[in-house]
Amino acid sequence: MAWDFDTDPQFQELLDWADDFVRDEVEPLDLIWPHLQFTPLDDTRRAVVDPLKERVRQKGLWATHLGPDLGGQGYGQLKLALLNEILGRSQWAPVIFGCQAPDTGNAEIIAHYGTPEQKERYLRPLLDGEVFSCYSMTEPQGGADPTQFKTAAVRDGDDWVINGYKFFSSNASTSSFLIVMVVTNPDVSPYQGMSMFLVPTDTPGVTIERNCGLYGESDGQGSHALIHYDNVRVPDSALLGGEGQAFVIAQTRLGGGRIHHAMRTIGLSQKALDMMCERALSRQTAGSLLADKQAIQAYIADSYAQLTQFRLLVLYTAWEIDKYNDYKKVRKDIAAVKVVMPTVLHDIAWRAMQVHGALGVTNEMPFLGMVTGAAVMGLADGPTEVHKTTVAKQVLRGYSASDDLWPSEWIPRKREAAQAKYAQFLELEVGNL
Repeated sequence: MAWDFDTDPQFQELLDWADDFVRDEVEPLDLIWPHLQFTPLDDTRRAVVDPLKERVRQKGLWATHLGPDLGGQGYGQLKLALLNEILGRSQWAPVIFGCQAPDTGNAEIIAHYGTPEQKERYLRPLLDGEVFSCYSMTEPQGGADPTQFKTAAVRDGDDWVINGYKFFSSNASTSSFLIVMVVTNPDVSPYQGMSMFLVPTDTPGVTIERNCGLYGESDGQGSHALIHYDNVRVPDSALLGGEGQAFVIAQTRLGGGRIHHAMRTIGLSQKALDMMCERALSRQTAGSLLADKQAIQAYIADSYAQLTQFRLLVLYTAWEIDKYNDYKKVRKDIAAVKVVMPTVLHDIAWRAMQVHGALGVTNEMPFLGMVTGAAVMGLADGPTEVHKTTVAKQVLRGYSASDDLWPSEWIPRKREAAQAKYAQFLELEVGNL
């Protein structure tokens, strides 16, 4: 029987190194270059970032989600979860460690489904950390529901011509290429009639109409694009994974992406809890420390319990992925993680904000950014409500309806069955009275 909550000592040493490295070397980048982690490096930033990336490579922690043949370590999802808890504290850390979203998911599907030429052109520079990519799927009228998508690609000789609009295509403005999900056969089910294309962002006809920012960001800081694909012509070699394979590819990508978001959310939530506890021990009011107030103690206890439960669910799900190597088998738990994630981050960040009083709602503390991030997590890679439906359907598959009018746990019938099972002993008991 294997049941162990210990981390391998050798890997724990790497985690301890990463913890110190992120705190001392990487988190300062969030303060001097905020919101620039997905922007191509200029000479000044490159002079700082490239040496940090090299130190990560020397430790064997670069792009650990991928196998050695692709420049990673093939550590698997469980080890990646433990590492991402640390990286989740910092905006820049995933970039420095070569495992930033959405590039991790994009690299994964190119590695799985790309041709040798596609891997050389798109995957190699992505893994080297030289370029960024964009997953262009959702649409203005359809949101995250692919059955409502209208953007289409039509064959024209040896080429495909793409027309339509995509919305909330994150990091498109700083990406070198886009992975675009489009309708290629409107006469069949969307599940068989959609395909994906690799499209360089400088392809004629690719126009970013506007970049939306999150609440609190200035107009110039938006990174979520509305893209107009206006007669965008790409060769047949741009097709990723074959015609009609978009849904299969999407599940490979989104399954991993959802669990990676959760891993990083653990680290961010822990950071909020750490700040809450420090504040509770530092601030006095009404004659005693905040830490002595029952309301604050309840905040801390609830936050600790929430985070611990969530962390165990994420680690268990990561372990399942490693064990089965099949996202479909773990679909229920990945969806459950996605459901729980935004609530955990929101609740802990909100409590930490409250404990900090007026300071907590200012831009001198990060809590409202975390709350906004929680709202984004509730929508990214599919709305929470959709994933609740997935969880419920998957859970219900393990049950069946009662075969008569009364529930199977109806006590009168079970009591009668129990009496019949032990009738001879009950009769003996009565006879001895």
